[in-house]
Amino acid sequence: MLPLARNALSRLPVRSIQQTMARQVHQKRAPDFYDKYGNAILASGSIFCITVWTYTATQVGIEWNLSPVGRVTPKEWRDQ
Repeated sequence: MLPLARNALSRLPVRSIQQTMARQVHQKRAPDFYDKYGNAILASGSIFCITVWTYTATQVGIEWNLSPVGRVTPKEWRDQ
């Protein structure tokens, strides 16, 4: 490698960045909001969604276009 290029690369703050990152990795971090409440928020949102869809499917009176088999009686055949 050329001495000029080697000198330029050695002056870059790469080593200090690596040292800083290594120090931050070893530090114990405090739990944030999502570490504390993330699962509870996910569970409550899921329960709310299931509850609303269950109410909608059973109480609102939407016609779901279900199969008429067993509900429709055929007309009597007429000879002409």
